[in-house]
Amino acid sequence: MSDSATAPNPAARRKARHYAMQGLYQWQMAGANLNAIEAEFRTDNDMAKVDLDYFHELLHGVPQYLSEVEAVFIPHLQERSSDELDPVTQALLRLASYEFKYRIDVPYKVVINEAVTLAKKFGAADSHKFINGVLDHAANDVRAVEKRAR
Repeated sequence: MSDSATAPNPAARRKARHYAMQGLYQWQMAGANLNAIEAEFRTDNDMAKVDLDYFHELLHGVPQYLSEVEAVFIPHLQERSSDELDPVTQALLRLASYEFKYRIDVPYKVVINEAVTLAKKFGAADSHKFINGVLDHAANDVRAVEKRAR
């Protein structure tokens, strides 16, 4: 588990995002209970090197703030509706948008990079390019001050 007094471990956060994306996918597809999904992941996977607090926050935070999270990326879908997105793309855009909005301690470039990396691993061909574009535009809105500072 992460200790609030220490800096976050990037590798442990990466694994937390990986499992959170899979959990959100499962939640989207089956409508399964989030606590049951979390328990299943904690039982079925080696979670020793996962930031468990971050995994829990992402898995539960995205559904809790779903309308606010979707409002971050939906305006940037380039004439698509969110219903047209494949489930992996949708889960990744939700996850990244949650981090944009509620985890301002995580730099926007890290959020985008992590989502693109997961899209390359789990998404449809070239979905990473679409996700990169949507999130870059969303960052202009949600993280405008941070982007201008760079």
